[in-house]
Amino acid sequence: MQSEEHIRRWRLILGGQSNDGTGYSLSGLDLQMDKTMEALYDNERKAGLGPSSPNVSRWLGDIRSFFPNTVVQVMQKDALKRLNLTQMLFEKEMLENIEPDVHLVATLMTLSRVIPDKTRDTARQVVRKVVDELLKKLAQPTQQAITGSLNRSARNRRPRHNEINWHATIQRNLKHYQPEYKTIIPETRIGYGRKRSSLKDVVLCIDQSGSMGTSVVYSGIFGSVMASIPAIKTRMVVFDTAVADLTEELADPVELLFGVQLGGGTDINAALTYCQQIITRPLDTVLVLITDLYEGGDQEGMRKRAVELTAAGVQFIVLLALNDQGAPMYDHGNAQFFSNLGVPVFACTPDKFPDLMAAALSKQDITIWAAKEDLVLKK
Repeated sequence: MQSEEHIRRWRLILGGQSNDGTGYSLSGLDLQMDKTMEALYDNERKAGLGPSSPNVSRWLGDIRSFFPNTVVQVMQKDALKRLNLTQMLFEKEMLENIEPDVHLVATLMTLSRVIPDKTRDTARQVVRKVVDELLKKLAQPTQQAITGSLNRSARNRRPRHNEINWHATIQRNLKHYQPEYKTIIPETRIGYGRKRSSLKDVVLCIDQSGSMGTSVVYSGIFGSVMASIPAIKTRMVVFDTAVADLTEELADPVELLFGVQLGGGTDINAALTYCQQIITRPLDTVLVLITDLYEGGDQEGMRKRAVELTAAGVQFIVLLALNDQGAPMYDHGNAQFFSNLGVPVFACTPDKFPDLMAAALSKQDITIWAAKEDLVLKK
């Protein structure tokens, strides 16, 4: 015998049509909750929200009242797809009521060229809120992982006489003090790290076609964080059928994201050709190509550029996605080509990206690292 609570839950799931089989009547908050879901998911009445702003605004307020943020974000995303409510992003009141997340930011990036002036400031505030939340979550682990990796790689274990850090060397060798000679035997010599302004160069090359929206958002955040680390020279390149260098925008991730135009085709060859031109220290460069590898331009040219970059000593990594959505759609033939070339190819979640960059900057084998993290591309 099912409990009344179980029947109530089934009634909410089934939607109350004549064939739901429960015979259960809702009232109060349950009835209101049912109507908010019916407006979106009842196929026969899928225009239930209506075209008017008041209806949509009320619905947005209702779902925020009845459901947790994670569910709200899913329902908002479904509303944009099922009810063609992109027009709600053109209304200031809509943006003020909507729950910001990376998917919404990706949608705003797609529409950035057509958002009216009256809504643009509000749209920027929405993007700013998401960016600030992501920075709060991702900045510290990224800086710690990368800075620690660079500090370890910068230590000079075989210094020349004029490069010896005598204070550190004496401290390290106190255990080798020889009383009879009243001196220390410096079995381990510690040198100063390299003095160049940047120890490593990082190039983020990001596909801005429509399917890569959330990956672009996370890439922009990580690019901005890495740009704030003095020991790294970070460049950010985005591409569709054209290539744009957004490095100058890395100081402000909101402006950077508004500079991205999601949509259009894909010319990976053109992007890699540009990256090849700006890489001046291949042996000290990590190139992260974020794309699903569906090449709309010159595939043979793209593969040739990849061969040239790896032959020059660039540490090349392909991320099929940088988001929380799991395994993406991708071009299996191109993925296999890059893999055969020795280029690691896999999807990465944002929480793993700081450790990925730390491993790459310390020249670890990224294929082995990815396998340990269970990020290996499944064939």
